[in-house]
Amino acid sequence: MNVSMRRVRAIFRKELREYRRNGNIVAGMLIFPVIFLIQPLVQVFVVPTSQAGAIRHEHSLLYLLAIPALVPAVLAAYSVVSEREQATLEPVLTTPVRSNEFLLGKALAALIPTVVVAYTVYGIFLASVGLFAHPQVASALLQWRQILAQVLFTPMIAAWSIWLGVAISARSTDARVAQQLGALVSLPTVAVTSLIAFNVIPASFATALGGAAVLLVLAGLGWRITSAAFDRERLITGTR
Repeated sequence: MNVSMRRVRAIFRKELREYRRNGNIVAGMLIFPVIFLIQPLVQVFVVPTSQAGAIRHEHSLLYLLAIPALVPAVLAAYSVVSEREQATLEPVLTTPVRSNEFLLGKALAALIPTVVVAYTVYGIFLASVGLFAHPQVASALLQWRQILAQVLFTPMIAAWSIWLGVAISARSTDARVAQQLGALVSLPTVAVTSLIAFNVIPASFATALGGAAVLLVLAGLGWRITSAAFDRERLITGTR
């Protein structure tokens, strides 16, 4: 599958400009992370030091993996349908840009800001714990395995959510409906990460390895399936 990175970068830059012009997108990228940052911070400052040992056996930091599940799905769900609404899609699709290049540029424009926002939120949380939490609570929360899981799983979860969002966007005719559906289809991923965070699903090396393998396969399949199913003619003519 041949890909021109020059054309991918052009789509990527165009999409970022669109984000900057749309205040609702920027607000959505900030609201979701703040919501999912509240619970871990409350735990830091409310839980007594006597329960620090119990916290060590939980995985509350993994609750923040909901950020790369929700934020990019909403962004990606906006990506194609918004251009249909603004009548800018047809000029793009009549250029030599291939479908896979168009979709990859859109996906990267959702992936990179999401990863930056997610890592920033993690950094704020880690700094807050290190500066303000009781040393016993901080020691229980700041486990290197959980931090490593955040770093590694964030882009993989985001990539899978993005392809779900792009697929919805390519089939939708209303941006708001597409974004609502994008948030809805990302909820199973949020549910799984939350169950692991609250130790309902045991966190282990095998769980992490299996989850990573599944996410990598899903992300790869998502790109190929979405590219293959991307109907340029339907999008240009506006038919369903």
